[in-house]
Amino acid sequence: MTDRAWFDAAKGDIPQWAASMPKDADGTTIDWDWVRSLDLAHGVGTIPESTPQSIHDALKADYATREHLESIIAQCNSTFMTDYDRFIGSYRLPRALAYANRRLNDNINTLLHLGEQQHLWAVSRERRGRATIAVLKPYSGSRPSNDDQGMLNLSGETGDASAGNTAAENSDVKFPTTVALDDIQDRTAAILDARAERRKAQRFQKRAGDAAMARANLSGATSPGGAASSGNATGHHPKPDWRDAYLPGRDVDAVMGIDIETTGIDPARDYIIDVGFEFMNMASPRPAGEPETYAYEQGYYAAGDAYGQSRLAFGVPPENAALGNALIAKLTGIDVRGRSSEAGYRLFDEWPQAQAGLLARLTQQPYVAHNATFEHSWFMLNVAGYAESYRAGRITIIDTLPMSRQWDPGAVPTNEHPYGDNTLDAYAKRQGALDSAHNERHLGLEDSHIMLVAMKHHLAALKAQRKGPWGPAGRAGVGGKSCGRKR
Repeated sequence: MTDRAWFDAAKGDIPQWAASMPKDADGTTIDWDWVRSLDLAHGVGTIPESTPQSIHDALKADYATREHLESIIAQCNSTFMTDYDRFIGSYRLPRALAYANRRLNDNINTLLHLGEQQHLWAVSRERRGRATIAVLKPYSGSRPSNDDQGMLNLSGETGDASAGNTAAENSDVKFPTTVALDDIQDRTAAILDARAERRKAQRFQKRAGDAAMARANLSGATSPGGAASSGNATGHHPKPDWRDAYLPGRDVDAVMGIDIETTGIDPARDYIIDVGFEFMNMASPRPAGEPETYAYEQGYYAAGDAYGQSRLAFGVPPENAALGNALIAKLTGIDVRGRSSEAGYRLFDEWPQAQAGLLARLTQQPYVAHNATFEHSWFMLNVAGYAESYRAGRITIIDTLPMSRQWDPGAVPTNEHPYGDNTLDAYAKRQGALDSAHNERHLGLEDSHIMLVAMKHHLAALKAQRKGPWGPAGRAGVGGKSCGRKR
């Protein structure tokens, strides 16, 4: 049972947020009284009667609530990080909103399944722009296409995903009544696309303003960005981008590699179900006294220089477990139907001790991840104190993805991979950390291990070649991205 007191404390921060963030990510004025009225701890979703119109109305209301919540959550990061006067002291309100939004999203998916069971619609999961959304189509008696979800019957028991039957086929309840579908379609993709277009227009406007200022000051010839980036280890010289801030420096040594597995890609909708981390020194010897061996799932993995390995398993709410997640089960081998909190699994966002333990490790030394912005975004909305520690400069992040992009000769652009193949699987194989006959496992600890082994091999090669951190554009120090450290 989670401690609910922190939700009240989070609401106590609303005056601070209201003063600093009057509008959400879509430019809409935030109704902070509405936020204050939400029962974040016990749920903000609508539980309907089992009638067609009630299910329709509940889904419509839940979609509207989710849109409001997510537009607020999306704006919180930039507001918090640019609060240079530190008027906002804590990030617990966005974490509380995300906690409620995850349960709301489970409720939405339950309603979608319930509508399928009652033959009100068929659901297909389709990629639209920046998001995969649930598209509702009139029920025609054919099997709905919904490969990434499990089944839910009216009793709330989990279905048999291997049986090949849909919830609609299994249900004995049939409602010939039709309901309107146009007003209950998922608008996530359209919202994200519009948001991206606004950001693009803002960046264009800023660049135009900077260019005009440079011309007025006769400084265009020496304006920032004029010098070409050099010092990478490749022949194709990829253009520098924002990820380069996460590159290591030539003095990097002790690091913690970490990888998380989740039920989806959105930290405001999905759950952390697996965390794996271990430590490795990139330059100095492995600490004496650490255990010499560790058993990974793959018998062909050798611990080598790694130490302090840990694997943590977490659960999901009963509503999420009942729905199932065939895609994640196929990718990771983790079937969330067996990870319900009712089965004894603790939820990460309800386990303050687990969050505190992870935060302590994340602040002890730089942490390394492949595509680290993914882990960072999840930690922001799941780990108590992480956002505050990051803003204060107590967390340093190193990313092996830009190492692959910028410094790996094998990451050449192709038609299939315009920026080179920079998946962890490809990077680890090129750096000799993963046998070509095997693939990335998609489990936290195993993926952390091959990432650190690849990083160590890669840095050793770059040092011998006087490239990467040791090249003309390399930098001294640990490197990586860290806020709040001005030199």
